Amino acid sequence: MPIYQYACPHCQHSFEKLVRSDTVVACPQCGATDVDKCVTAPQAPGKSKAIIQRARVQAAKEGHFSNFSKAERPKV
Repeated sequence: MPIYQYACPHCQHSFEKLVRSDTVVACPQCGATDVDKCVTAPQAPGKSKAIIQRARVQAAKEGHFSNFSKAERPKV
């Protein structure tokens, strides 16, 4: 599921939302559903050991292992 940046034309609030294709996005501030999807640049993956370790800890908390190589993933 991708994270998109949205802007609300009613209250000028800008926010990010993790969405599926069938999700109706509403502004968290005013509740309007006719929000505009913004164009954003992708962020390059972090290369420092501290950034990689934090990402792995967060991924493990969320229950997925996308930040681990296949060799590092637990055998199921």
